[in-house]
Amino acid sequence: MEVLSKGIHRALVPAESQMENVSGVELVESASSYRMLTQMDLLEFLMNNHDASEIEGIISQSVRELGAVNETVFAITERTKVIDAIKCMKAALFHAVPIVKASETLEEDPKQLIKGNGRQLVGTFSATDLRGCHFASLQTWLPLTAQDFTQRISTSPLNTASNTTEPRQLITCHMDSPLAQVIGKAVTHHVHRVWVVDQQALLAGLVSLTDMIRVLRASLLSNNSQ
Repeated sequence: MEVLSKGIHRALVPAESQMENVSGVELVESASSYRMLTQMDLLEFLMNNHDASEIEGIISQSVRELGAVNETVFAITERTKVIDAIKCMKAALFHAVPIVKASETLEEDPKQLIKGNGRQLVGTFSATDLRGCHFASLQTWLPLTAQDFTQRISTSPLNTASNTTEPRQLITCHMDSPLAQVIGKAVTHHVHRVWVVDQQALLAGLVSLTDMIRVLRASLLSNNSQ
């Protein structure tokens, strides 16, 4: 949990190790084989094995109470082109951005990230969308808006990363949603972040897999030290 709570999405775990009493991160050069452990693997395991009252007491708390919510979220608008969305994400080192409804009153550059808080959430543009897209198809889709692109790619038979032809769902929660529910949504829909919305469905923040593991680990350490 220590490694994956710091934003590392996956780690190699030695299948066999002769080391004892290891704490923290260790490099085991003598291991004959390794297995990949992802943030999703860890959360799925915890959700399927949380009979212990200690974990149950943590995940029953809201994401707001646990401090799991990132309340400042940068977004693109529904008018942002795919090529500009890619440039924005590359510059900011983001793996995904929310797509929000464009303002009818404010002058905003669709080529730039904007603060998404308080805006209507309409979609998600992710690096995963590009991973399974054939290069020839991507070239023709670059002039599209990111919103149109995500709708097309989610149902396109040309998308090798998608195993469904159903339109993509927006995976959201509220500030008062229990952590267990938020983890459940992330694991069930296999997403790396859950957008937090208010009662009017306006964007209020996000909870990433890193945030989920971070607050779980911090709470467990706090409980064990008392």
